[in-house]
Amino acid sequence: MSEFKNTKAQVRLPIIIALAISAGIWVGATFAEPKTDRNDLKAAIYKLQEIITYINRDYVDSVNTNELVEFGIEKMLEKLDPHSSYIPAKDAALAKSQLDGNFDGIGVEFGIIRDTIYVVAPLTGGPSEKLGIQAGDQIISVDGKTVAGTGITNRDVFDLLRGPSGSTVVVDIKRKSQPELLSFDIVRDKIPQYSVNASYMINEEIGYVKVTRFAATTYEEFKRAVAELKEQGMKKLVLDLQSNPGGYMGAAINMADEILGSNAVIVSQKGKTSRFNQKAMAVKEGIFEDGSVIVLINEGSASASEIVAGAVQDNDRGLIVGRRSFGKGLVQWPIDLSDGAELRLTIARYYTPSGRSIQKPYGQDEDYSMDWVKRLEHGEFFSADSIKFNDSLRYETVSGRSVYGGGGIMPDYFVPMDTTMSSAYVNRLFNSDSAREFFLDYLDKNKKKFNGMSFEEYYNNFQVTDAMLQELIKTGEKNNVKFVEKDFNKSKEYLKVLIKANMGRNLYDDNAYYKVINDINEIYLQAIKLFDEAEKLAFADKKGQTSD
Repeated sequence: MSEFKNTKAQVRLPIIIALAISAGIWVGATFAEPKTDRNDLKAAIYKLQEIITYINRDYVDSVNTNELVEFGIEKMLEKLDPHSSYIPAKDAALAKSQLDGNFDGIGVEFGIIRDTIYVVAPLTGGPSEKLGIQAGDQIISVDGKTVAGTGITNRDVFDLLRGPSGSTVVVDIKRKSQPELLSFDIVRDKIPQYSVNASYMINEEIGYVKVTRFAATTYEEFKRAVAELKEQGMKKLVLDLQSNPGGYMGAAINMADEILGSNAVIVSQKGKTSRFNQKAMAVKEGIFEDGSVIVLINEGSASASEIVAGAVQDNDRGLIVGRRSFGKGLVQWPIDLSDGAELRLTIARYYTPSGRSIQKPYGQDEDYSMDWVKRLEHGEFFSADSIKFNDSLRYETVSGRSVYGGGGIMPDYFVPMDTTMSSAYVNRLFNSDSAREFFLDYLDKNKKKFNGMSFEEYYNNFQVTDAMLQELIKTGEKNNVKFVEKDFNKSKEYLKVLIKANMGRNLYDDNAYYKVINDINEIYLQAIKLFDEAEKLAFADKKGQTSD
C-alpha cells in the first residue's frame, strides 16, 4: 500500500471548501438549530470535508473543486423547498440589482437582434440619453472589442456595460442615418429602476397603478404615484399586480399599510424558531384608506403580491379580480456568503390575516415546475368551477366571507383567460425579437410622422395598417420565423394592439404602453365595472351589518 503525505496547501484547501459548501448550514447551527442537533450537524460537515478531501487528493483525473462545491450546494438545496436557492458570486450582484431599485451603468434598454446589441430606448435621465444615443442604435464595439456577430448574450452585455459609477466605457455605435460609426465616451452613473411602471387616471374618479415587482424603492414609488393621482381627483384605485413575481416582503407590508385602516393585520410569519415569528399590522395613517380598492391578480402574481392581495381580501378592504395567484407562501432570508455568493434560505411560512397559508403543495410527489401546465389542463384558467378547495382549509374574512388556503389567492371575481387572440406565431415574432426589430425600423423611417404628436393624438388616431403587418411578416421570415397564416388571421387584431402599445412605449413612456394594452386586458376591463361592489364591501360594518 502506498503512503501519501499531505502538503500544507492540500490540508487547507478541503477545509476552506468544506466551510464554503456548508455556509448555509453554519448559519442554521449558529442561529436556529436546537443544541441537541449540534453533534449531528458536526458529523455531517465532517463527512462533507472527508469526501472533498479524498476527491481533491486522490481522484484519478483533475477536477475543478469549486465547480463541485457549486453543484453540491445546488443539489443540497433541491432537497429543501422550491424557493431556497443559491446564487453564485458571479451572478449575485446582478440578482441584487434587480431588487435594489438602481444600478450603475450607461442607461439603456437593449435587445439582441441577429447577434447585434440594439438600443431599444435610452433610459430617461441616464448618461446615454444625455449624450444623444437613440432607439435603434446598434452597439458594434465596447472599449475597442467587437461585440457584433460574436454570439453575445444578455449576461455578456451586463458585464460589459455595467460598472462603477464614474467609470468610463467607450461605445462605438452604428446609426442608420450615419455612414460612419459614432464613438461615445460614456461615464457610467446610477440608473434608477422603476417598479411602479405606470400610473394614470382611467376616468375622473378611477386611478390605475401598475406594480411589476416589489423592490427597495417600490413603497416610495407607490406613495408618490397615489399622491399624484389623488391630486388629479382619484377616489377609486385599481392596483394592478398581474404577473408581479414578488420581491421584498417589507415593501408589500408598507404598501398594504397605506390602504388598510389602523390595527388591521397585514400578514404573519412562523418559522422553526421564535426569532422568525412576526406579525405585521397597519400602524400608520395611510395615504388611501378612504377610497375603494380593486386589486388585479393572475397566475403569475406571487409572494409579496399575494401578501397585499391577501391582506386586502381578508380585511374586506376591497375586491380581488382576476385568476388564482401563483401560491408562494414561503419567506426567504438573503444571506451574504464570504465569497460574494448569496444564499436565499426559506426561514418561515407566511399567513394571511385570516390565518391561511397560500403556499401550494411541493415535495417528492409534486412536480412544482409543472403546476402551470396542470392548471391549464384542468381548465382552471377558463372556469372557476374547475378549481376545488379542501374544506379543511376554509377560513373567514373579517365579515365572515369564506376564503381558502392551500394554493394561492382565489379572486372574488374570476375572469377567464382569453385565448381567442394569442397564438404560437405571435409569440415567436416577439421571442425572436422580430417585432422589436420591425417597430424600431418603422419608427426610424417615420420620425417626421410622430414629431410633435401628443400621446392623445397617437392613442386616438394612429392605426397599425395591414401594410405594416406585411413588413413585420417579412422581418420575421428574415429571422427564421415561418409565417403561419391560420395563427396570423386569428391574432391579427391582437398583433396590431401589441405593436401600437410597444411603439407607444418607445415614443412616450410606460403609461402609453399600458393605456393601449389595457384596452384588451379582460381582467382590467371587468374590474372597472365592479367599484359599486368594492365600495359596499369596504365600507360595510363587519359581520354583515351595514353602517348608517
